Amino acid sequence: MHYPALENIGLSQREVSIYRALLALGPSPIRAIAEKADINRGTTYDCLKVLLQKGLVSYLPKGKRRLFSPQPPEVLLQLAEQRQQSLDDAITKLKTSIIPELTHLQPDFSAANVQFYEGDDGIEFVLRDILNSVSTLPERRYCVFSSKPIRDHLYRPFPNYTVQRIQRGIQVQVIAIGDGGEDAKLSERKWIKTEGKVDAAYIAIYPPKCAVISLASNNYPTAVVIDSKEVAGAQQIIFDTLWRLL
Repeated sequence: MHYPALENIGLSQREVSIYRALLALGPSPIRAIAEKADINRGTTYDCLKVLLQKGLVSYLPKGKRRLFSPQPPEVLLQLAEQRQQSLDDAITKLKTSIIPELTHLQPDFSAANVQFYEGDDGIEFVLRDILNSVSTLPERRYCVFSSKPIRDHLYRPFPNYTVQRIQRGIQVQVIAIGDGGEDAKLSERKWIKTEGKVDAAYIAIYPPKCAVISLASNNYPTAVVIDSKEVAGAQQIIFDTLWRLL
């Protein structure tokens, strides 16, 4: 019979078979245990040594042989509780010391902090990342620089983006480069007037991330997401300063 719960507390299937055989046999030599469990003697002996260490089996010498006896099944619960305590201790150490220590070994910034996306699927991923990330912030708010030429292409793969943003109670401040742009709930908008052609660009600042979306040739959308509190912080300062001046 298969016992996944026993495997979860560190017993292999062979160890479980040998323990079951011992419960059925009572005090027995290795040969009898191996035959009952249908496992070769060498493997049976190795498993018995492990079960001895775990406190599930004991033995008594009888002449030149050893008779192995099983401990009561209630010992399994003790084994599970010990394992749970060990896991709890490990979780505590991970949170309080190990993870902080290992985190300090990482460089403040590396290539892994920059992700590239392209096409409608990539843009949708970035937009969803904005919503999901901002939803976890104490203040559900992010800031955007947005130019007119990007707007027709930005929400094409995610047409209900604004609806979902509002449903999640996320606020957005937008500095629009050039004219246009629509007002919506939970949004504020200011404009920078420009003369002549404006390139397509969308910069979202949602610390510790900053996303830059633009159009390549043939209006093919591309995006870069930078996961860096320093970069996002600098962009936030620029945005806030300009916002106050407009």
